[in-house]
Amino acid sequence: MAKFGRLIDTKRCMGCRSCVAACAVENHFTPDAQWNAMIEYEVGTYPDVHKIYNTMNCMHCEKPSCKAICDKIGVKAISKNEYGVVLFDYKKCIGCGYCASVCPYGVPQMNAELKSLNPGKGAQGMETIAYAERHPTHQKKPKTAEKCTFCWHKIEKAIKDGKTDRIGKDQDYTPACDLVCPTQARWFGDLDDPKSEISMRIKATNAVQLKKHFGNAPQVYYTLDKGAKS
Repeated sequence: MAKFGRLIDTKRCMGCRSCVAACAVENHFTPDAQWNAMIEYEVGTYPDVHKIYNTMNCMHCEKPSCKAICDKIGVKAISKNEYGVVLFDYKKCIGCGYCASVCPYGVPQMNAELKSLNPGKGAQGMETIAYAERHPTHQKKPKTAEKCTFCWHKIEKAIKDGKTDRIGKDQDYTPACDLVCPTQARWFGDLDDPKSEISMRIKATNAVQLKKHFGNAPQVYYTLDKGAKS
């Protein structure tokens, strides 16, 4: 069984935000509930300084704090499937916000209202699909929690089509953000396969998990630029 994860190389990332834009269109996230956010900061001592760009999306942790608290209060709106993907059930979510408060990475976002990606200029992307016909991860509701799904609707399609070997390679089966990066700073694939490209790159670049001390065991790895924070 495959366990999917992502590698983000901050040495390659130039902060263009193509990944952020692709995610917004593919998954219709709105400004108050971003699924993928660009963080930039300056490191070094003048005059030897440079900027580091780092995108933050769901870490799809092995031990997700969000799921633990949701289960504890009896809502059980968060699941982690056999492929390692953590998903929110909008129908069960009560909008309490506990998931957002316990996540070490600040991932879950509370959606105050559903907004158009292009106000007054017509439907865009996923907005053009009738609500009832959208994938469950896109059937959002106001005042509920949202986050990155690893584009589960694409991975699920690959599983149904028997094309899991094309995940991370083909457009139809790969998360939107990982497809558009012009500097090849993002890689997606099977973490359980030591011969997969992502596994070999994680090893070759000494990639690390962020905030590892919290014990969540995230499935997103980062190749850190000089001075980057882990």
